[in-house]
Amino acid sequence: MSSRINIANLQVAKCLYDFIEQEVLTGLTIDSANFWSDFAIIVENLMPVNQQLLKKRDVLQQQIDEWHQSNQEGNFDFLEYKSYLSEIGYIAPQVCDFTISTTNVDKELATMAGPQLVVPIMNARFALNAVNARWGSLYDALYGTDIIPEDDGAERAGKYNPVRGQKVIAFARDFLDTHIPLNKGSHHQAQRYSLINNKLIVTLNNDLDTTLKFPEQYCAFQGDINQPTSLLFTNNGLHFEINIDKESIIGQSDIAGVSDITLESALTTIMDCEDSVAAVDAEDKVVAYKNWLGLNKGELTENITKNGQSFIRTMAKDRYYQNANGETITLKGRSLMFIRNVGHLMTNNAILTSKGEEVPEGIMDAMITSLIALYDVQQKNKLTNSTEQSIYIVKPKMHGPEEVAFANTLFEQVENALSLPKNTIKMGIMDEERRTSINLKACIFAAKQRVVFINTGFLDRTGDEIHTSMAAGPMERKADIKLTPWISAYEDNNVDIGLACGFSGKAQIGKGMWPIPDQMANMLANKINHVEAGANTAWVPSPTAATLHSLHYHRVNVFDLQKSIKQRATANIDEILTIPLAINTNWTESEIQQELDNNSQGILGYVVRWIDQGVGCSKVPDINDVGLMEDRATLRISSQHMANWLKHGICSKAMVQASLEKMAKVVDQQNQSDPAYTAMSEDLTQSIAFKAACDLVFKGEEQPNGYTEPLLHQFRLQKKNN
Repeated sequence: MSSRINIANLQVAKCLYDFIEQEVLTGLTIDSANFWSDFAIIVENLMPVNQQLLKKRDVLQQQIDEWHQSNQEGNFDFLEYKSYLSEIGYIAPQVCDFTISTTNVDKELATMAGPQLVVPIMNARFALNAVNARWGSLYDALYGTDIIPEDDGAERAGKYNPVRGQKVIAFARDFLDTHIPLNKGSHHQAQRYSLINNKLIVTLNNDLDTTLKFPEQYCAFQGDINQPTSLLFTNNGLHFEINIDKESIIGQSDIAGVSDITLESALTTIMDCEDSVAAVDAEDKVVAYKNWLGLNKGELTENITKNGQSFIRTMAKDRYYQNANGETITLKGRSLMFIRNVGHLMTNNAILTSKGEEVPEGIMDAMITSLIALYDVQQKNKLTNSTEQSIYIVKPKMHGPEEVAFANTLFEQVENALSLPKNTIKMGIMDEERRTSINLKACIFAAKQRVVFINTGFLDRTGDEIHTSMAAGPMERKADIKLTPWISAYEDNNVDIGLACGFSGKAQIGKGMWPIPDQMANMLANKINHVEAGANTAWVPSPTAATLHSLHYHRVNVFDLQKSIKQRATANIDEILTIPLAINTNWTESEIQQELDNNSQGILGYVVRWIDQGVGCSKVPDINDVGLMEDRATLRISSQHMANWLKHGICSKAMVQASLEKMAKVVDQQNQSDPAYTAMSEDLTQSIAFKAACDLVFKGEEQPNGYTEPLLHQFRLQKKNN
């Protein structure tokens, strides 16, 4: 660890202190002495409260464990169980009906529906790709993925394949026919798109001129009115362009000279300081904060080498069009950014108190990321993020309304310290812990003036489900847990409560990630379910996936759908509380081994990159070599599942150890082409990553709420200090 600067009863790592003093405060009107003094006061006021909330988690877990131990098998009575959860305060008192009163919310969150990206803030290239994914090429997304089958001569490999290209064009014409239909004929027949007397005219291949069935869908153009290069349309609140370039390779082969269709894609992006990064010390935090600073100033760049050529990637500028009245229309060129802070659990050695205690990382994130966001709020930047001058912070892993209220208080004190108007900082609440799910309405109430987002997180939610009910008995096999009643009830409840609290037209209701980035055809077929569930956003793993997922929001008008969903019967809390215990544990030895190996491989494949390379999120091959997006949430499920089976005698410690050792060799083979990779199986006793994986399982039951962060941070620091 670098040397420290003692200031205002805080011991700040010099690299972090220098960054704030020399790169952040220099462009703001915040006085340095006041900033550090106010920061120290917030830490002094709220650190004890944070610690008490974490103690309450432990107390509740102990009480639940004791209840299950006293009510095993035939003694389990669901009504008594539910009553007990209320008695100990796990189920909070009901709150009266209310409507959120959040104001100054950007339209991307309030009145638009579309995809959302989540990217590790420590990777500047990924961050730039995401913020620039507001617009995406439909042609590229189709041509480069399995949406277009590679049969009948339509292979992807090699140079441009005109056979595949024609299939892309046909798909795109179908899209146009569906969403901006013509009065007569089809876009497949279009041989010219013209603007005559400020009206869009489409000339078909029989020389018949026609117009749009709904002329109001045409918005504006780019280029010369007599020879437009781009035509802008809207459908279900989303924009898209027909791009015209008769000189391009694609345009030359298109009768109308259409070279692409560009879709408004990732409306919002979460720049993540949490699950998808491996930030364990001051140096790591500075990398994260520095990228956030560059994004807020509109100046983040990255040197990119692609296909043998180097260039500098920058943030996309806004897009300008001219409408029929000759007026300029400006559309945002970039995705609206959230910053996801760390939750309440972790501390970080980047800042210590005067007594040498590590400061809660969530408090540190709130103060510093909000400070940096002043560049946007005060318009001291080149490119705007929030046109409403709001700061958007996603707060993860909160347990129940008390913890949401604490985050609300934290944001209030940060606003006061930075002289921000009340409720400038908006809160995104991740509904990913069991105590939050069953108390969601009370959680929203605790932040009703600043909440802009609720999102289900199936992966963390399942990990918490297993850990909370660890003592109840053995859980179903991991794949079968997805089929148990609580999951659908949990997903429905999130939408029901959000709509009842007035989210529609004011805030986002979100759904989780598509985890298989190479299976876009599968995503296109299935992720429509997230839209049909009533969510006005859902997570995708890449800019390409965002462009393809945006097609779903053209198919479904989410806000109209939400009106009908609001009339249905709300989800049953009893189903949410139904524990996914195995109905029958008579699994064969082969089935148990298969489950262990699947979990072991997933744990090791993720942990070895986290510990050895500091990679918090990446596409990790599973046991069948299918690339899956993995982060700490997936790790939490696998480690807790193995710990549960160990506790209840489904498997032995020796079986788990043997599985881990066997899968270490498999993971080494899967990563053998990575020059930065350090093999585990060459000497398991010396592999810090392998030790971390073992501890995650064998010490899984004792981890706070089953979280993986404490052990990951411990072993990553050990690796960095070796």
